[in-house]
Amino acid sequence: MNSDPASGHTGGLTHIDESGAARMVDVSAKDVSARTATATGRVLLAPEAVAVLRSGEVPKGDALGVARIAGIMGAKRTPDLVPLCHPIALHGVKVELTVVDTGVEITARVKTADRTGVEMEALTAVAVAGLALIDMIKAVDPGAVITDVKVAEKTGGKTGRWTRPGESRSGPG
Repeated sequence: MNSDPASGHTGGLTHIDESGAARMVDVSAKDVSARTATATGRVLLAPEAVAVLRSGEVPKGDALGVARIAGIMGAKRTPDLVPLCHPIALHGVKVELTVVDTGVEITARVKTADRTGVEMEALTAVAVAGLALIDMIKAVDPGAVITDVKVAEKTGGKTGRWTRPGESRSGPG
């Protein structure tokens, strides 16, 4: 259980106050530290859509480039989309999209030096990149699916490094 004496919160979920109402956690007493988060996900596509991506002949244009920029923009707008996220300065966002036989693998790595982590920003980058990719490819594959969006690794803060079991520690820098 977490404890936040400064706010009067004495245990339980950190985003819930004593009356059960949702609240933004006060992170002002936390130390500033370098923090990173890597998130991954996939867009499952029909073979025809994979072929179009590989050939560079997507009817709407550079689908992978648009999705990459959309992912970066999504990370930057996370506090506008996820109600209890803190607005923090992002010092780096890198989004990679790799075409594979079953679709596109997406990896986002987000960096900051702040009082709270960037897991939500990394997750948002992956999800928004996936949405943008689907928008770019939907004429070819209206059945595209975003799947397996998850945090693969985080570093920094009081808990240090955490890596999802079974995940490698590589990814965009």
